[in-house]
Amino acid sequence: MDLTRHVDELQRQLSVAAAAGGDEARELAARLTAPLDAAARLVLLDALSTAAGEISAELAPGSVDVRLRGGTPEFVVTAPAPTPAAAPAAAPAVPAPGQPADAEGGATTRTTLRLPDHLKARAEDAAARDGVSVNTWLVRAVAAALEQPAGRPDQQEGRPGTTRLTGWVR
Repeated sequence: MDLTRHVDELQRQLSVAAAAGGDEARELAARLTAPLDAAARLVLLDALSTAAGEISAELAPGSVDVRLRGGTPEFVVTAPAPTPAAAPAAAPAVPAPGQPADAEGGATTRTTLRLPDHLKARAEDAAARDGVSVNTWLVRAVAAALEQPAGRPDQQEGRPGTTRLTGWVR
């Protein structure tokens, strides 16, 4: 999506409004158009990102993401996977790819998560490998973690790399 047309229209409208104010206002408007370009693009990107988030909430389990490539925003739409005609009797507790991230079909809540840079990079890589957004990948990871048995991770049966020993020691 090319934002230039929208930014140019905003600058044109600023010039028209300044013309009503005389020469001094026109000169001020001319000086403001260069910094206005960057500010207008940032505001438009923020509006597009907010809209994509709202659309994603309505499309769940599909999603819409806004990505910036070479200074140009583009929309990436992930369509939901088709639902099979006959669903199994017991649905998995952890959503599989293509299923809603909120397995109970409830509303979503925005949460700020601060990750160390190295974890963020690994989460982005994992999401790209799975072909989903980072948000979807994180929702699935949290759901999977909550399905793990209670207790310390090293006490969980069936976890790869763990051994359970029983008996007496003297």
